[in-house]
Amino acid sequence: MYVCVYGNICRSPIAEAVFRKMATDNGAVDKWVIDSGATSDWNTGSSPDARGLACLRKHGIETDHRARQVTKDDFMTFDHILCMDESNLRDLNKKASSVKNSKAKIELLGSYDPEKQLIIQDPYYGSDKDFETVYEQCVRCCKAFLEQHS
Repeated sequence: MYVCVYGNICRSPIAEAVFRKMATDNGAVDKWVIDSGATSDWNTGSSPDARGLACLRKHGIETDHRARQVTKDDFMTFDHILCMDESNLRDLNKKASSVKNSKAKIELLGSYDPEKQLIIQDPYYGSDKDFETVYEQCVRCCKAFLEQHS
């Protein structure tokens, strides 16, 4: 499972950490390769946003993630690439079309939300509350994804 967004410092590290914790707690982490990346190279090597890290810590989750850009190999390695909004979806589908042996199913993570919140909004210009909203959406979506694909 691979989560992808524009910068890989806010939403996707939260989703990656949430999914890893859920898979670990369910004894299924060995069945998954879990990672996240960006459609841009702006933040390559950066740690997640401090507000996202604080939100995760508040829920007992740690991450040592460093931002990276999606590669052509990712489309051949991962079965699922999940993204947060329509812009990411367009960018990923465009990148995937140039990969000869792409096997990844590219979807919105929000398509798994039982509350039908399809888009997970970028909290970067928002408040701590916005990061908490992203966390809650990621919990719902990752839980449903894991249930459907276990």
